[in-house]
Amino acid sequence: MKFNTKVIHGNQHHEEVTGAVMPPVFQTSTYAQVSPGKPVGDYEYSRAANPTRQALEDALASIENGARGLAFASGLAATDCLLRLFKAGDEIIAMDDLYGGTYRLFTRLYKDSGIKFHFVDMNDLEKFQSLINENTKLVWVETPTNPLMKLADIAEIAKITKKHNLLFAVDNTFATPYLQKPLDLGADIVMHSATKYLGGHSDVIAGALVIKDKALGDELHFKQFATGGTLGPMDSFLVLRGIKTLHLRVQRHCENGEKVANFLANHPDVDKVFYPGLPDHPFHEIAKKQMSGFGGMVSFTFKSGKKEDAISFLEKVKVFTLAESLGGVESLANHPTTMTHASIPEDKRLEVGITDDLVRLSVGVEDIDDLLADLEQAFR
Repeated sequence: MKFNTKVIHGNQHHEEVTGAVMPPVFQTSTYAQVSPGKPVGDYEYSRAANPTRQALEDALASIENGARGLAFASGLAATDCLLRLFKAGDEIIAMDDLYGGTYRLFTRLYKDSGIKFHFVDMNDLEKFQSLINENTKLVWVETPTNPLMKLADIAEIAKITKKHNLLFAVDNTFATPYLQKPLDLGADIVMHSATKYLGGHSDVIAGALVIKDKALGDELHFKQFATGGTLGPMDSFLVLRGIKTLHLRVQRHCENGEKVANFLANHPDVDKVFYPGLPDHPFHEIAKKQMSGFGGMVSFTFKSGKKEDAISFLEKVKVFTLAESLGGVESLANHPTTMTHASIPEDKRLEVGITDDLVRLSVGVEDIDDLLADLEQAFR
């Protein structure tokens, strides 16, 4: 199947009893058994497996070309499950520009675990390789990054991780499998905040892991089952429904995102625009190499460099909504230093380029004329 068919039919089956075309919401915690230890069907307890969640997990595996998909209560729950593969003394190399929640998880919740984290610009492959040693177990990359839209060359990094027998995980939240398929490029694991583009309607909190190797997928499923960070059936249904229109939505996100980026690039009040679709973006060639489109996320700074100008702009938007999150059908605007990335220390933010005048836009699927008019009036 091609991708646009996979999002609707990939690994999906009509419900056996009624023939329901859409998987029902199996709102149940437990399942009948005919004898102790002998369930009627394949299910015993919904923390281990639920038919609605299974349908979603099968769809996730299909669209990312993986062996197994796992659905979690959030993207951070998915990341936390992955980290449970490691023990004290292990080392993890991560990209230096990360979602604030991921950075918080790595540096605060796991700071006393004995796991050592290194943060590096993944485009400096020489420096990246210098950090690899006998204790290195995982390489974690976010591409494009949140909020500076940096990219990393997945295929080149995969050559290095394979050479050293390291696990390679990619946060594919911003790109989605419609635009980028990390497993095909050499990664071992893909993570999603399914709250964002996969769900697509700002009505669910969810996360996902898609694993290339079945044995590793089974090991992660055991950790998920044992720690309990699973996704409920109603939320699973909502994400599965969202996936069925992923290709349609992301196509429009890309169209609108490119037009917004070009508008900002030509605005007299704007200094820098961070969007991989712009020819002068430092990672434009990588984007063309590994992505089939450039997405709907755009960040920018002001020529004044003033936080006050960013705040004033964000207070004036009307079609865009000032809010956390991204990837929904509606356009959202965000101030990273006081919102999504507030948990990152100021010196670390400035080190990677997250300044107080930075604004991040999640460009939705509204009429582009209305979006551009809203941006124009917010600059006044």
